[in-house]
Formats: sequence, structure tokens, C-alpha cells
Amino acid sequence: MKNPWIKKNPLMSMWMSGANAVVGAARSRATAEGKRQAATMMTKGAKQVASFWSGALMAAPPPKKRKRR
Repeated sequence: MKNPWIKKNPLMSMWMSGANAVVGAARSRATAEGKRQAATMMTKGAKQVASFWSGALMAAPPPKKRKRR
């Protein structure tokens, strides 16, 4: 006699396939957003480091004088 608990259920199979597709899409969107944020943070950090070291090597520009009328 076959065990009814291990028999394939077509409704459950379709539901699980749909759920897996939704979860996969959400996971890929979250991963892509995380990668975008990481890339943005790395770019901003590199710009800050470059501006810090280039600012330390260069003298501060003289303040601009306002013209009075």
C-alpha cells in the first residue's frame, strides 16, 4: 500500500512554485538594492578621502571680497 502523505499534490505544487517565484523576485530586488547602496557608499568614501588628502596638500583659497556699491 502506498503512503498517501508522500503522494504529490498538484495544488500544493503550483502554490509552492508561485511562492518561490515571488520570494525569488523579492530577494533579487533586495540584493540589487544592497549592491547599489554599497557601491554608492564606496564612491562617497573614496571622494571624501581624496578631498581630505588633496585639501591637506593644497593651501586654502583666499576668501573672496564682496564688492560694495
